[in-house]
Amino acid sequence: MPTIGVISNGRLVTGSDVKSELENPNIVERSFLTDVDVLLIPRNGVVVIPQGTELNFDNAGLGVPDSVRVVVSYTYQVPNVPGDDSTQGSGRVTVWFQRIIAQTDQFETNQRYPVNANLFVSEIGLLTTRMPSPNHAAVAIVTAPPTSLQTSLEFLWL
Repeated sequence: MPTIGVISNGRLVTGSDVKSELENPNIVERSFLTDVDVLLIPRNGVVVIPQGTELNFDNAGLGVPDSVRVVVSYTYQVPNVPGDDSTQGSGRVTVWFQRIIAQTDQFETNQRYPVNANLFVSEIGLLTTRMPSPNHAAVAIVTAPPTSLQTSLEFLWL
C-alpha cells in the first residue's frame, strides 16, 4: 500500500500508522500469518502497519521503496451460517445446561453405534461406544448412527 516515507537511521519508514481492511472480517486470530509485523483487529479484519515500519516495495517503479507490501494468510468465519462453529475463533467451548440433540463427525470410526447405545469420551476426546475404563460415565446416547450417506453421529447429550 502506498505511503509517505520518512528517513529514520538511513532507512525509509512509515511516518504514521497505516490502516488497511482485509477482504474478510471475523479472522481466526491464531491462523493469521504475515511477512511484516502488523497489528491485527480480528473482529473487523483490520491490520495496522505501525509507524516506523520500513518501506519494502517500489510501487511506482522508480527504484526507491515507496510503500509497504504485506502478504497475509488467514482463516475466517462467515457469520450466521448454519453449522458454523461459533467457538472456533475464541478457542473456547460452549456449555449447555440442558439436554440437547446434536451431530458430530468427531467419533471413533472403528466402533459400532446402535441406536440407544451409551456414548463415552475416549482418551483422545472422541465420542465412542467403547467404555475406556470402568470409571468412565456415559455422556450421551446414540439417536442416529452414522451411515455411508450420513457420516455424522447424532446423539442425545445427557
